Amino acid sequence: MKKIILASESPRRASLLANLGLRFETLQPCIREELQEGLSPRLVAEGLARAKAGSVEGQVETGLIIAADTVVVLGDRILGKPCDQAEAIEMLASLSGRKHQVVTGVCLSDRDMGKVWLDSEVTDVYFRTLNQAEIEAYVETGEPADKAGAYGIQGKGALLVERIEGCFYNVVGLPLPKLYLMLKEVGISLL
Repeated sequence: MKKIILASESPRRASLLANLGLRFETLQPCIREELQEGLSPRLVAEGLARAKAGSVEGQVETGLIIAADTVVVLGDRILGKPCDQAEAIEMLASLSGRKHQVVTGVCLSDRDMGKVWLDSEVTDVYFRTLNQAEIEAYVETGEPADKAGAYGIQGKGALLVERIEGCFYNVVGLPLPKLYLMLKEVGISLL
């Protein structure tokens, strides 16, 4: 099997890949996650995923790089990772009782073939109505600190969610069915 490199510092993404039985190395991408104005959320997420893959390409002579980036979209506003607790509280209050979308861009960069594949997945997430005490208690857990939209559905953030429509793993940060199909395109079968 082709050497696989995960360009991510996310323990969630690494865990998801490991659970599939994939053997891979991890390299930390070095990019500034700036949200570009005027682009669709899909293009923003795909662009950030491409930038992450690109930032480690110089360290990888052979193999397949997998990179992903997730953004949360509320109306026409893209929410990245909160910079502090106050911003996390503000984000969660804005999501309370509303539907938003989670968009994850996925990039595969095949260093042997010199080819790059980009795609993205969108999931609708519905938050229940939250009170201020719940929001503040959740922020105090520290969970929101490194997550787009200031929550993680795989942890205590699940308590904030009423329901989802679409891929659960996309909300965690790596849409596994989409990744499976992309990997099949490059000749890697997980089944």
